[in-house]
Amino acid sequence: MNIFKKYKRDYWRNATIRLTLIFVTVVIIVWFMPRNYGQQLRYDIGKPWMYGSFIAKFDFPIYKTDEAIKAEQDSVMKTFQPYYNYNSKLEKEELRQFYHDFSTGIEGVPAPVVRELANHLHRLYQAGIISTPEYNGIARDTTGMVRIVNGKEAKSVSIKNIYSTMAAYESLLHNQMLIPYRSILQRCNLNDYISPNLTYDKERCEAEKADLLGSIPLAGGMVMSGQKIIDRGEIVNDYTYRVLSSFEREMQRRKATEAEITNTLIGQILFVTLLVAIFTLYLHLFRKDYFQKSRNIAMLYAIITVYPILVSLMVSHSIFNVYIIPFAIAAIFVRVFMDSRTAFIVHVVMVLSCAVVVKYQYEFIIIQLMAGLIAIYSLRELSSRSQLFKTALFVTTGSIVVYIALQLMQSNDFLKMDRDMYIFFIVNGILLLLAYPLMFLIEKMFGFVSNVTLIELSNTNKGVLRDLSEIAPGTFQHSITVGNIAAEIANCIGADSLLVRTGALYHDIGKMANPVFFTENQAGVNPHDNMSYEDSAKIIISHVTEGLKLAEKNNLPTIIKDFISTHHGRGVTKFFYIKYKNEHPDEAIDMEKFTYPGPNPFTREQAILMMSDAVEAASRSLNEYTEESISQLVDRLIDGQVADGFFTECPITFRDITLAKKIIIARLMAIYHTRIQYPELKPKAKEEK
Repeated sequence: MNIFKKYKRDYWRNATIRLTLIFVTVVIIVWFMPRNYGQQLRYDIGKPWMYGSFIAKFDFPIYKTDEAIKAEQDSVMKTFQPYYNYNSKLEKEELRQFYHDFSTGIEGVPAPVVRELANHLHRLYQAGIISTPEYNGIARDTTGMVRIVNGKEAKSVSIKNIYSTMAAYESLLHNQMLIPYRSILQRCNLNDYISPNLTYDKERCEAEKADLLGSIPLAGGMVMSGQKIIDRGEIVNDYTYRVLSSFEREMQRRKATEAEITNTLIGQILFVTLLVAIFTLYLHLFRKDYFQKSRNIAMLYAIITVYPILVSLMVSHSIFNVYIIPFAIAAIFVRVFMDSRTAFIVHVVMVLSCAVVVKYQYEFIIIQLMAGLIAIYSLRELSSRSQLFKTALFVTTGSIVVYIALQLMQSNDFLKMDRDMYIFFIVNGILLLLAYPLMFLIEKMFGFVSNVTLIELSNTNKGVLRDLSEIAPGTFQHSITVGNIAAEIANCIGADSLLVRTGALYHDIGKMANPVFFTENQAGVNPHDNMSYEDSAKIIISHVTEGLKLAEKNNLPTIIKDFISTHHGRGVTKFFYIKYKNEHPDEAIDMEKFTYPGPNPFTREQAILMMSDAVEAASRSLNEYTEESISQLVDRLIDGQVADGFFTECPITFRDITLAKKIIIARLMAIYHTRIQYPELKPKAKEEK
């Protein structure tokens, strides 16, 4: 009954976790998706109409394009005449000031010339004076006309008949009667008596502009209800495109309601929920082990969430083009850190989710699915930069070829293809190279270890491994030999050979704390001879805990630390335990003093290392190296590990163990150069010889 309750409790807990993942993922993705109004039609000039016969359901105007309206507005604005208010009081004030300042005349200038100067100022003010910057702006206008408002009267005047402040001053100096006295007049600061008496009437001008722009019709024709606009397969031309755009615009005007927003939202929720649910069901049926590792689930659901959000933001804000996004990076990461089948499923779900918000969904889905497949096939593992360059090249080339194929199926004119798309594909390929530096970020965020990292960790010329080779050379050679044996076993049974080789190199680094206490580092002197069995066992066992401390200090990945803690499992230091038991047969022994802290191996790679390590170490104590002695040793040790239950928590099979035995025997025979025993002659045969 207790087992049934536990099973039921675990079932509901797992179901709750899966439903929560689906709910949270769907909410986040849909939240960022743009809400489109009206009937969503996908079309473009020069491409065939993908839908059925399109017939107008109601009368609607054919709206002009923004470019056409802008051209008409520019044309109308060329006829616009700005309004300026005439200030009659300003002339009187300036002339009054002039007469006041020169009431006694101007020294060296006759009185008639001074009167001519005043009359000239009067004529300038009567014609109208505008500030020089405003005058230059009007002069650039093709009409060159302004409307001067004087009281209730407004008349159009050519800009040529009006003066700027600078032109008015120059007009004074060019007066024939004043020319002889120019040098004297220039010292009189005549500019002080020239001020603009025409001021810009902003309110009246803005109203006039609004009237002119409002007179431009936004539509150029009508479509009647029941009129056929386009049929399936017909090419969308400029006119048809304008009619279809007008229809959508009219639909937005008529039906952009809250109900329609709700319908769009419901559709997005249903579609995304179906995709995420199918993905979760796939994991439940075929990859249940991923649910036991939070880092796997975190990365998978993060990928299928981040990309749709990124696409939604780019589409909503018209940022660049979605084809520059390296979608294939998602497939690469899942393939490298997990498996190819999951990589393809993740890529499909992610691409279909992104397709909800793009314009040409069919084209987008085909190109991105092909790019993902190429990435998965071309990059089985990422262990060098050159592999990523090749994958980026293959993905870019494949995307371009697929795009060309799709365009040729829709249009026979190669020249009409969108050339910008090729630039987007090339940029996509360049951004795909970011997978290499981003892999480091993924490892740190989700706790994965890539082949690149394992190769770097396998470098024996630096770091902990270099210290091991100098401090404990015997242990270092033992680790290399165990790594080679374990890697060969992994290759044979389909495990991760690079991982187990790297784990083997580090599994005994804890022996650097007390290297002379381990036989492979001893040179004739054994310090255990002068120690109690409990103390000896404690030092031997401590190489596991010391190794974990050293691994933590050097920031080794958790997956490497697991090899250190599991390579002895919960095994017993049998040599010292048996010695102690023989000397104290009647004493109750505390087994924890002679037992490694563990845990037992929980992956195939850890089990392979345990078998390889135990047999390689024990093989050094053989008196003779024959096929029979090595086989007996291998069978005895590995069968003992199986009997002690060391492999009950890892997914290794009896077939794997049998193959491992054969490989270990073959490798040890090669290491110790065992030869067949030649037969000896019997006594009678000797006599005959």
